[in-house]
Amino acid sequence: MTRAPSPKAKQADKNSVGVEPSGGRVHRTTTQDAATMVKSITENPQGQFSVEDYTVFTIMLGISTAIGVYFGFFQKKKNQTTEEYLLGGRKMKTFPIAISLIASQLSGVSIMSVPAEMYSYGAQYWIIAPTMILITMIINYIFVPVFYNNHITNCYQYLEDRFSPAVKKFVTFTYVLNIYLILPIFIFIPALAFSQVTGINIHLINGIVCGVCIFYTMLGGIKAVVWTDVVQGMIMFVSCFLVVVIGVAKIGGLSEVIARATAGNRLEIFDMTLDATTRQTFWTASVGNLFLWTGYVGLSQSCVQRIVSVPSMAHARAALWIFCVGFIIIMTLNCFTGIVIFAKYFDCDPIKVGLVQKADKLLPFFVQDVVGNLKGMPGVFISCVFSAGLSTMSANLNSLAGLIYEDYIRPFKFFKHTDASANTTMKLLILVSGVYCIAMGLIVEQFGHILQMVVTIASVTQGAVMGIFCLGMLWPWANKHGALWGSASSVIVMSWIIAGAQMAISNKEITYPPKPTSVDGCYEYGFNVTASDFPTLVAPQDDADFSIYNISFVWYSTVGTFMVFLVGIPVSYFTGSQDMRNFRPKLISPLVHWLLPEEVRQNEFSLKPENEKFNADPIKEWTFTANETEKYKERHGVIEQTL
Repeated sequence: MTRAPSPKAKQADKNSVGVEPSGGRVHRTTTQDAATMVKSITENPQGQFSVEDYTVFTIMLGISTAIGVYFGFFQKKKNQTTEEYLLGGRKMKTFPIAISLIASQLSGVSIMSVPAEMYSYGAQYWIIAPTMILITMIINYIFVPVFYNNHITNCYQYLEDRFSPAVKKFVTFTYVLNIYLILPIFIFIPALAFSQVTGINIHLINGIVCGVCIFYTMLGGIKAVVWTDVVQGMIMFVSCFLVVVIGVAKIGGLSEVIARATAGNRLEIFDMTLDATTRQTFWTASVGNLFLWTGYVGLSQSCVQRIVSVPSMAHARAALWIFCVGFIIIMTLNCFTGIVIFAKYFDCDPIKVGLVQKADKLLPFFVQDVVGNLKGMPGVFISCVFSAGLSTMSANLNSLAGLIYEDYIRPFKFFKHTDASANTTMKLLILVSGVYCIAMGLIVEQFGHILQMVVTIASVTQGAVMGIFCLGMLWPWANKHGALWGSASSVIVMSWIIAGAQMAISNKEITYPPKPTSVDGCYEYGFNVTASDFPTLVAPQDDADFSIYNISFVWYSTVGTFMVFLVGIPVSYFTGSQDMRNFRPKLISPLVHWLLPEEVRQNEFSLKPENEKFNADPIKEWTFTANETEKYKERHGVIEQTL
């Protein structure tokens, strides 16, 4: 790794010295700017929230609470069905659902950690933004038709219809476990930012904000979740935009930001290295994230629940395309924020001089430094980070409640299962899950690099989930034995790889050295910095033996997905494959119907729902056999009258 060029201090002119990287002049951070930064943050690093900042933050929480109260008391039907609580009666509007998907997918982890990733490792991660176009196409034309054609409410119900109840239970368990492992992180990270700029105890603010989220999610159901997401999504966009614009202006303009980032080797996007052990390359950021984010958006219950809550497949596809555009815009702003932060501290890295303990805390530090003097702006930023965390948490609490009730409570006759008792039970589940998130904050506080940690935890099961759905929808001959063995093998292998990698990281056998940063400008501002103050960065050895533990964490989901196919297809073959005599074509994607024998493709019956609006899509599906009709009525009795 080549060290990025940095300006050298010259006594003759401390305010304008620069270098000429790639033909362009890079200006030093002026002595006045850096001295102001050092003085404002080192003398009073916390407790700088003004009355205006607290007001902005309180208004954000107040609006979220008010939306929950509105949908919980004033818009609630007297006899609210479970479908209305979880799906809004399948009458949700396209645009709010799209904004809700954006807000929930760009969590507080993304808002805080993506700029840190860009600052430390460069712009490779941005490739996820254009990759979302391909991801949206995959979801729209492979997954969405199957979910709509089979009347899916719980996406894991598909696995029971396609394979067996055992497969569904296994994958549902892995999903629930995965969400409970990562959910506390999503709200704890915003609390970390709030604590950093106010000095308020991190666990106190974590409990207060979690309480607000639990309250409006319990009361209002999916409608409250979606409309609070809309408000929070707007806050996220405005905040990210303002922070970037003000930051660029204070640095000296866009050209200066680009010049400094280029000099610091932070704009290397098309690194076409095929080395799977490199943390971020073009292929890692595109192919690796394609598998990871397709699972996040297209196969997580929290997203599928909202995708199927609109009236038709056409509405769902439109919502996903709006989501795609919004995701690209917000992610680009978020990534560029990291570049702006690097440009701001081009010659005085706040991590190396001890102003910031780790990269994940750079963004609140930057905001306090750059816009801290603008009353209300720190409050807008904190509202942005909390909006991202709240939207993710509320969406997952709502979907978890429905999933746990449907799969682990309803099958047992603990009590009479009416819509009223179901809604009450799900509200209690939301409460318990929320309290769990508050308690887990004590453990999350001890974690290291947040983005890597979240991706690593999710990847234990993400590949198995992605693989089993793709196996079911794209390989007609896959049977329940192949699905179960394939998904179980994926979880076992990924657990082994990830556990080994984490042990190697703990023992310093695997390192991801960040790109070099400079402290040349810090000497002038009163810091006594020596080479011994910094850790030695050990670059990966080209001649080192390859180990599966060395692969980048971004590839974990891809490896897990292919494991399902590598095991699932042979096991299906040797156990007799799928019996095609009674196979229902609508259980696989319309894109692969051509693989089916002609007699199987014609195995569609004429019984259709009378609710044509719900089937407003040119693809001719939604057909039932007699047995399917009875099964559907039993599962979705609340809309039995539409059959």
